[in-house]
Amino acid sequence: MKFKKYKTFFESSYIFFLGIISSFSLPPYNFWLINFLTFSLLFVLLTKNKDKSTKYFFLYGYVFGFGYFISNLYWVPLSLLYDDNFKSLIPLAIILIPALLSLFYAIAFSAFKIFFNSKNIFINILGFSLIIGLFDFIRGTILSGFPWNLFAYSFSENIKIIQITSLIGLYAFNTILITIFSAPSILFLKKNRSDLVGFYSIIIITIFIYSYGSFKINSFKNQKSEILNTEIKILSTNIPIERFYANLDVEEILLKLIYLSNPSQDKDTIFIWPEGIIPNINLKSLKNQYDYLFKKSFSKNQQIIFGINDYEIKNGKKSFYNSLSVINNEANILFKYHKNKLVPFGEFLPLENFLSRIGLKTLTNNYQSYSSGVERKLIYFDENKKIRILPLICYEIIYSGKLSQDDNYNFIVNISEDGWFGNSIGPYQHFAHSIFRSVEYGKYTLRSANNGISAIIDPSGSIIDQLSVDQEGVISIREIININNTPFSTFGNKIYFLIILLYIFLIFSFKKMENE
Repeated sequence: MKFKKYKTFFESSYIFFLGIISSFSLPPYNFWLINFLTFSLLFVLLTKNKDKSTKYFFLYGYVFGFGYFISNLYWVPLSLLYDDNFKSLIPLAIILIPALLSLFYAIAFSAFKIFFNSKNIFINILGFSLIIGLFDFIRGTILSGFPWNLFAYSFSENIKIIQITSLIGLYAFNTILITIFSAPSILFLKKNRSDLVGFYSIIIITIFIYSYGSFKINSFKNQKSEILNTEIKILSTNIPIERFYANLDVEEILLKLIYLSNPSQDKDTIFIWPEGIIPNINLKSLKNQYDYLFKKSFSKNQQIIFGINDYEIKNGKKSFYNSLSVINNEANILFKYHKNKLVPFGEFLPLENFLSRIGLKTLTNNYQSYSSGVERKLIYFDENKKIRILPLICYEIIYSGKLSQDDNYNFIVNISEDGWFGNSIGPYQHFAHSIFRSVEYGKYTLRSANNGISAIIDPSGSIIDQLSVDQEGVISIREIININNTPFSTFGNKIYFLIILLYIFLIFSFKKMENE
């Protein structure tokens, strides 16, 4: 009995470290080859233990997930450092977040055990990939969703590989990758003819994905570009996050933003400033107090996109919003978008009526929880509407699916405040999502981040220009290539469900082959 207990302990420790090792496949490391080792070793161990009960598989899934998430999400609680009310919760948060997310893999491994009854290795790999991929999809969509650090993000620097997401999307790609990563385990297990057919099929699929990506990128680069009438300038700033808690001079911050923008009076220009960059003031009072700075610095043919707090009074109640707004040179509001997807505890407090009584509050709003916006409309610029922007604030860039009912846009604008992540791997992981969104939707992504990575990403996922985490400055774009909407931008995650049906079809097909 003692040997069995020790065996379970060593197996669990082994799987825990496989999870940790897999996290190094993610940004900023991107050692994606590691996943061939970790997934193959994991699948071999599961196969060797296939006769064990479901509770063992629950344990295996949990410790793998815990190792994976605690090593790649350790930085999330760093945001609590900036508020004394939350500092004592940091040790708990470091453990609690991975502990909760690990449940998805624990349940997924348990579900896999139920279907783990075939002698065909490849059938089991297909079932394993399908179930893990499905629970990653559930993790990314249930409640408010948290689709951070899917295994697919290990390829954020390999844009030829990720071109396939323009057809099938992130979640389908993630599922297929798990199959590819697990396939080498076939070589180390007792296999039959159908297993080898499956293995060689995976090699062919991998070659196809790479070839398609190469063709698509070359095709994009050979298209004719057009010159925009208006230049778009993206600011990257390093204004301290402590501005939310200190009485920093708003005028001083505005002067710095204007200095970095360096507006030329005779040029049509759109300036993009980061999220929440002007503290301790809201959108309505900005004009009343500081319109003279905008009149002095900008011309009538210039607009500014930036993040700032906004509020509305409805039925006698004041609701606060994290807003992406557009103003002109007189600080008049031309457009405003209220963030739809809010960060739990960062922007809204779950069970606020109860938790507020024990002293908890949101990190980014000292008054109360933000309210979420209900729609996401496009922003049109210039008379010919050549510049059509889809607004996304910070965290919203991580979601893959139908971003808007109107696909007639050519730019995704993402403003962000990455200072909450501190000096960690967080800003690099956050930035990787922007690359995938550009490829999935076939759009340029313009990202303005304070204390983060600001960049211009083209529809192929290539980075045209960027400013790193510790850089301050401006990048600009004037020339673009317009492409047709991608299949994924049209159909969204409906395509993922077709991939699920394809996997089910393949499982039954290989079962039939096994019985012949």
